[in-house]
Amino acid sequence: MTTARTARAGTFALAVAACVVAAAGCERGSSTGAASPPPQPARAGCPAVLARAQVATRRAERTDTAWDGPVTGPRAVPGKEIVYVAQSMTNPGVAGTAHGVQEAAGAIGWHVRVIDGQGTPAGIQAAFSQALALRPAGIVIGGFDPHLTSRQVAQARAARVPLIGWHAVGSPGPGAEAGLFTNVTTRVEDVARISADWVIAHSRGTAGVVVFTDASIPFARNKSELIEKELATCPDVKLLAEENIPITDTSSRTPQEVSSLLSRFPDAWTHSVAINDVYFADAAPALRAARRKGGGAPYNIGAGDGDPSAFQRINSKQFQAATVPEPLSEQGWQIVDEFNRAFSHRPPSGYVAPVHVTTAANSAGATSWDPPGYRAAYRGIWHGRPSPGAVRPMVRGSSGSS
Repeated sequence: MTTARTARAGTFALAVAACVVAAAGCERGSSTGAASPPPQPARAGCPAVLARAQVATRRAERTDTAWDGPVTGPRAVPGKEIVYVAQSMTNPGVAGTAHGVQEAAGAIGWHVRVIDGQGTPAGIQAAFSQALALRPAGIVIGGFDPHLTSRQVAQARAARVPLIGWHAVGSPGPGAEAGLFTNVTTRVEDVARISADWVIAHSRGTAGVVVFTDASIPFARNKSELIEKELATCPDVKLLAEENIPITDTSSRTPQEVSSLLSRFPDAWTHSVAINDVYFADAAPALRAARRKGGGAPYNIGAGDGDPSAFQRINSKQFQAATVPEPLSEQGWQIVDEFNRAFSHRPPSGYVAPVHVTTAANSAGATSWDPPGYRAAYRGIWHGRPSPGAVRPMVRGSSGSS
């Protein structure tokens, strides 16, 4: 009996060992048939989200895209004078758009005057009042909230002077509440999405991200919330911190905050997204002091205007890897075209420029994003000469990150 019992015990032990070695799972109480395989570990990253982000990013990084804006519209109304009221001509986005307006006015045969608001509410209000005193045909609200100049806006509307905004309100298109014939800007949703998609694609779905924002500005706060929402679609892209630094304080606060982040997340911090490129200009000294490599982590992308200094940092690989630039000159030409539609009693074009991502690989050393085709298209509209390839009516711009 003892021998038989020992033999049976040995057989059972061998069977258990075989189950363990084969990792086939011999469950107690199971009957016939093969045992179920053990659960597999979750796959790292976010394959579906990553694939979509890679497609969107590749599309947004293209520089050879055809003009997808208006190719039909009213011919030039002659002899108009418009005034560009600038939030501040030290703001590269405002200044770049003003230059585009001046260039386009020369092409259509108009005169433009730029008045600098000096970046203060009192200065902007005075500049707007000065613009009204000139009795222009139209006024550009260049980079400031029309509610800041509500009295001047009411005067312009009473005088039937059309107002066109550049980054004046949060969304592109007509703004009845603000008194705008139209507002020229990219869609904040598109800019936020493609900047987050770039991080997902660049990191291959595994990143530790810091977001820099200015919560005192509703538009900026909304942009950063949209960025974080898109980043959250990939579980292995972790939001390490959101740094709330007012744009007016970036030079004094950003270096200290970056040093703190490096101490808190020395290895985990791989990428950053900022609502404006200026944060990375001020982050560079702290990153350099920490002996970080200019072309290494954290890899930074600006979801902002794409000013010349951002292009310079990207081209030289100095603590900024990418930006989502506004096509400032193109938008200046669009502003002139929208005025021509207003003067001709036509509706606005409805065009919204698609988003673009600039990197060292596709910038060709440039210091601004100047897409092809728009100059010939607008000249063709204004002078009755359809540009080559103009085979469709005007269309609304679509995001490069659908």
